[in-house]
Amino acid sequence: MAAPTDAESVAMYKAPDEVAAQINNYIHTHPLAVSLRSDPAWKESRPHLRYPENYKKHSLTAGTLLGPGRIPVPPLVFSDGKSLLSMSYLGTDLCGHVGIVHGGMLATMLDEGLARCAFESLPNKIGVTATLTVKYKKPVPAGSFLVLRSETTKVEGRKVWVTGSIEILGEDEKLSGPLVEAEGLFIEPKYAKVGLDEVPSKFGHVADYYRLYHGCSLMSRSQRVLHDIDQRPVFCSILGLIRYRRKSHRR
Repeated sequence: MAAPTDAESVAMYKAPDEVAAQINNYIHTHPLAVSLRSDPAWKESRPHLRYPENYKKHSLTAGTLLGPGRIPVPPLVFSDGKSLLSMSYLGTDLCGHVGIVHGGMLATMLDEGLARCAFESLPNKIGVTATLTVKYKKPVPAGSFLVLRSETTKVEGRKVWVTGSIEILGEDEKLSGPLVEAEGLFIEPKYAKVGLDEVPSKFGHVADYYRLYHGCSLMSRSQRVLHDIDQRPVFCSILGLIRYRRKSHRR
C-alpha cells in the first residue's frame, strides 16, 4: 500500500476539536502559506501524516509530541528542493522554564527541519545527523505560532550542510527575526543503497514498509535503511544487518 502523496497528506488532516480547528485555520490561511501555495516551485505537505498508523506510536515527532497542549496540529511544510519552511503551533505543555518552550524541544524541531531539507540533496534522499549546533538567541514563548526556516548551503556527495532558524509567526508575512538558529551536517550512510530484495529473510517482520516521507534524521545505531516499492526510504535494524554480514563473511 502506497503512502499518501504530499498533496494527499495536506487534505488528510481533520481537526479533532474546535481549538485545533482554529489553530489549523490560522496556519492554513496565513498570508505566508497562501503566498507559498501560489508559487509552483514550492511543494506543500504534512509529512507526519504520511507515517503509517502502526509507526506513529513509536515516533517522537509524529506521535508522542502531537496532541493537545503540545503540537495540536501537524506542522504544515513547504519545500522547493533547496529550502524548507515549516509552520506550526507549540502549546503550553512543552516548557522548561514556566511559559518558555524547552530548549530540547526547539533542538528537536531544528534537527528534523534541517534534516528534511538536507534529504532533498542526498543521492538516495536519506541521511543521519553528523553534527547539529544550536544557538539560543531569545526565549521562545509557549503558546506561539512558529516558523522554522532551513536552507541547504553546501553539498559534497553524501554530505549536506544546512542552516536554519525558528521565528514567531505574526499576522502577516513579516516574521519576528530568529529566536533560535542552527547549522548542521547530514550524511547519507553507505548502506542507503540497500534494497528490499537484499533483505535477509530473518528481517521479514520489519518489511511492512513504514515510510520516512523525507523527514526524520533521528536514526539510532540499531536501524538500517531500506527502500520500499517506490524507492522512498524506510528504516529497520542496521545493527542486525551488520551482524548478518559479519557472519556471512566468516563463512
